[in-house]
Amino acid sequence: MRFFEQILVSYGWEGLALAGALLLMFGVQLYYYIFVYGRISGYRNNNRKVLLEQEPPVSVIVPLFSEDYSFVEERLPLILAQAYPHFEVVIVYVGHDVDFFEDLSQLRQSFPQITTTRIQLDPRYPISRKMALNVGIKSAHCEHLIFTSTDAVPQTDRWLSLMAKGFMRGDIVVGYCGVERLKGFANYLMRTWRLMHSADWIARAVRNRPYRGTLHNLGFTKRLYFGAHGFNYLNMNVGEDDLFMQQIMTRENVSVILSPRATLREKTWGGMRWWLNQLRYYGSAFRYYPGDVKCFVRWESGSRILFFLTVLCALAVMPLEYKLGAVLLVLIRYGVVLWEVRRVVRRLGEEGILGRYFMYDLISPLLTAVLGITLLRRDERVWR
Repeated sequence: MRFFEQILVSYGWEGLALAGALLLMFGVQLYYYIFVYGRISGYRNNNRKVLLEQEPPVSVIVPLFSEDYSFVEERLPLILAQAYPHFEVVIVYVGHDVDFFEDLSQLRQSFPQITTTRIQLDPRYPISRKMALNVGIKSAHCEHLIFTSTDAVPQTDRWLSLMAKGFMRGDIVVGYCGVERLKGFANYLMRTWRLMHSADWIARAVRNRPYRGTLHNLGFTKRLYFGAHGFNYLNMNVGEDDLFMQQIMTRENVSVILSPRATLREKTWGGMRWWLNQLRYYGSAFRYYPGDVKCFVRWESGSRILFFLTVLCALAVMPLEYKLGAVLLVLIRYGVVLWEVRRVVRRLGEEGILGRYFMYDLISPLLTAVLGITLLRRDERVWR
């Protein structure tokens, strides 16, 4: 009490209010990085109750929306080379190129674990990813399903075995997918954005409060899918990895697989403009999230903005000793942030993040604001 009285005598009500706001936002930041993200590095999925005595056979479902020979020649072999004895790869081709589909089907002669199916593309009736996945689920021969995309690249031959092991302890399995590492600051922002926004839903999942996965690296059982009567929000082209997952996820049925050997990397097809368009497209589902999830996601960046604004106010108008206290809080925060981010980076198998992280820390709230503004306008690509 005497501490606050001293502040009031020395700096007035304005100084006391500023100190209160500064300490409050500092505390919120420490909570996120120590008690939320800090849970990721120490998580052990094998502490969960065992449901199956051994890893089950799995069907890997991949929707293919173009005549993508680079996927067939470069990325599909990495899926087929997985060190797992019982799996099939169900490729759902959406298109009208008969020759390409014939080439795809002939792969079965060399790789009997491949199953191909085709959806005829008609410009009058666009096919969504949900529709392609639904066909893939019905075509799959296994009860346990793993979903990925043509852009996702397994980093090791243990990816599938680790994801399949997750089904021993849950009907839903979620894994991490980062962004491929290339040169340039734009690529650094993409990779770090993916890492830290994935940390949000991963941290909630390891605390038994899951709300989403990633469409590049997740799995669930047929029983759950048909028990929920298939995908929801069918008037939208997005939502299969978040809105639908919120419908079937519970506190008890989600396994989280966190290992560099289970990490995938997504190929990028452009720079920051392309990336922001992707974020806007998939971010259109955010408005339908539960209120507590929205609050959780927004408060980290919101408290970060308010923390730095209060520090700037202190540096601009307060006496020297007040400024030194504000700077000390900034240094303590950065020490905690870098320590915890380093632990998350190591757990998920990311590299080259920490060196420039302070730049992302300052820039990402601006990107969040830009994204929020763009989401105010209806994205016609999302709606059917």
